[in-house]
Amino acid sequence: MKFLGKLLTKIEDTLHIGGCLGLVAVAALINADILLRLFFNRPVQIQFELTELYLMPALATLSLSRVFRDGGHLALDFVPEHLPGVFGRVVAKLRLLLPALFFGAVTWMSGKFAFKAISNGDVEYGAIDWPLGWAYAVIPLGCSVLVLRLLHDAFTRKPWSVPTTNPMGGKPNET
Repeated sequence: MKFLGKLLTKIEDTLHIGGCLGLVAVAALINADILLRLFFNRPVQIQFELTELYLMPALATLSLSRVFRDGGHLALDFVPEHLPGVFGRVVAKLRLLLPALFFGAVTWMSGKFAFKAISNGDVEYGAIDWPLGWAYAVIPLGCSVLVLRLLHDAFTRKPWSVPTTNPMGGKPNET
């Protein structure tokens, strides 16, 4: 299981870099578009489609698992994080397995949608003809890695005994 955990960490880190590069590309394209419109009255022709179809889904989904691993997501907790006894262990497992089930369904449905778009050769027409299937494919990719992380954490660690991380850095919160 340690090998699987290390492999999952490498995949998460790689996808996270891709998501971060997507964010940098969005910022660069939008700023270039603004500056070219302002100074030369010439927009970046591909900026809108590239950002909307490819970069936004990538930066929204590719980092999901890595951010979850680092404890960086916001959450609405209506059940205390640490409950005693068997009930606490069951609740802790469900806190991982239920989101895994949800994101598994998202992975399945978005994967079917992406596969259909790829196999049909769906295209968004514009300055460039953008193949849509590959734009859609990042969603099941990012969600499936999150499902693997949730399942890995549910079955390999004791989530009820792991202190939560401090979002400001430093030592974990001992709550």
